[in-house]
Amino acid sequence: MKELEHYFKGLADGTRLRMLNLLLHGELCGCDIQYVLEMSQPNVSRHLTYLKNCGLVLDRRDGPRIFYRLVESRFGTAKRFFDFLPLVFKRETLLQEDTRKLKEAVQTGSCTRSEWRPYSGLPKTSIGSRV
Repeated sequence: MKELEHYFKGLADGTRLRMLNLLLHGELCGCDIQYVLEMSQPNVSRHLTYLKNCGLVLDRRDGPRIFYRLVESRFGTAKRFFDFLPLVFKRETLLQEDTRKLKEAVQTGSCTRSEWRPYSGLPKTSIGSRV
């Protein structure tokens, strides 16, 4: 129950919901998230740290950049949680606009990612396709 409580704390803010929506599409540099959400770097970092502390996001450093991704979720509560998010996120106009802006940033080279792979942040199922 504690795990689920931590997840819902992570969702208790619109900015963090927007960040999770972006991370469903794969690992992103903090600067990419900042670009799409048009927010200051300290604000983005604060929210990403909150998501990390809630157990929803992992990070890694590569030189001066920090990259963020969803936690591994092949089974259990985390898997069900991440399976649910795309279903509810696709009904929200602001989240779809963020996704469009991320896709555009990737395609124009404004993003550290080199190709657009929708929902690549979700784990592969046992048959090899994304959830």
